[in-house]
Amino acid sequence: MDAALGVLDGIRILDLSQGAAGPVAGMVLGEYGAEVIKIDPPAGDWGRGLGPPFLDEDAAAYWGMNRNKRSLCVNLKMPEGVEIVRGLARHSDVVLESFRPGVMDRLGMGYEVLAGEQPGLIYCAISAFGTEGPWRDKPGVDGIIQAMSGLMSVTGEPAGQPVKVGVPAADMTAALVAVQGILLAVLARMRSGRGQRVDVSLLDSLFFLQTVPWSMYLVSGASPGRQGSAAPYSAPNEVYPTQDGFLMVAAYWPERWKRLTRVLGCPDLADDRRFSDVRGRVTHRAALFAELAARFRARTTAEWQRLLEAEDILCAPVMEYDHLAKLEHVMNPDRFPRLQHAAVGVTPGVAMPARLADHPARPGRPAPLTGEHTREILTEAGYADAAIDGLIRAGVVQQWVGGVNAGNAEKRA
Repeated sequence: MDAALGVLDGIRILDLSQGAAGPVAGMVLGEYGAEVIKIDPPAGDWGRGLGPPFLDEDAAAYWGMNRNKRSLCVNLKMPEGVEIVRGLARHSDVVLESFRPGVMDRLGMGYEVLAGEQPGLIYCAISAFGTEGPWRDKPGVDGIIQAMSGLMSVTGEPAGQPVKVGVPAADMTAALVAVQGILLAVLARMRSGRGQRVDVSLLDSLFFLQTVPWSMYLVSGASPGRQGSAAPYSAPNEVYPTQDGFLMVAAYWPERWKRLTRVLGCPDLADDRRFSDVRGRVTHRAALFAELAARFRARTTAEWQRLLEAEDILCAPVMEYDHLAKLEHVMNPDRFPRLQHAAVGVTPGVAMPARLADHPARPGRPAPLTGEHTREILTEAGYADAAIDGLIRAGVVQQWVGGVNAGNAEKRA
């Protein structure tokens, strides 16, 4: 196999999405060889403002979510701008968008219109709550979806308030679901020759992420509630405070549970009727935690890790980013590619987790500035220089020139 070829070479993605979910989906596809054209509005993808911190005028988060794309800045409020995008869609394999349901139809670029002009088109729409039902038109961002999907109700300490997961879980999950849906549609097109619509909602994506607690609820009728670092289906399986930090311990298999009690110097707990099996330990979790936590506080995290690992008991220190960043085997280009952008310098990023032996991911292009490739893309689409100049003067498109987005010199506040 030729590793220089991306598995998606020859696939063109027209990415109209903004924020996180859609842009990440486009980045993943681009990393494996697809050509991704990012359609930026005149003010730029609102995800460029997700900071601080910023690198130049764009947020660090934006740079990490938009590798391997080129940017065409188009005003879709102008008919000429819509026609440019429709023209590109006629020669694209995938259109990816994240507007509220109905917006693309109102712009004259809905699925029926674009598929009528390109029957092989795969059209992926990412929305907050889906295209049907009473929540269809509700706006929603990651935190709103975490709240309304039930995820926040199972996150946090038992006696505390609901807590948002510390990463944009709805966006990142929906991004990977969108990639999966697009690739499945590509496979289907190989058989039928026809494209299709793919709908992904942030809400459904988080329901799927919660398959385990939802399955438990659908059988028991009891909400799992907030468990802190613990799991509602096993114990001991949570974080314990040590003399100098915190240690995650997973010792709920029978033999590991017995070995844990011996290492901690409390073998009698293994025979305690409350703790003799996993069901009892889950039922009496609070009492179990109190017994074990008192013992874990007697030594440092490193000491307990050494003792437990010697007995094949699963454990791990709770590591901060700054600690991880000092580990050479973690902070290497295979996991954290740093790409050079001519205008802003080194840009941040995290590598693709799926490692294909014959077609590896290729983080070859840093995220684009707004309109950075406008002229290049339009030239490839057959527009003459004079026509492109006219579109720029009319405000239909914009291009980045030497640190200024020509046609819109306003800077982000």
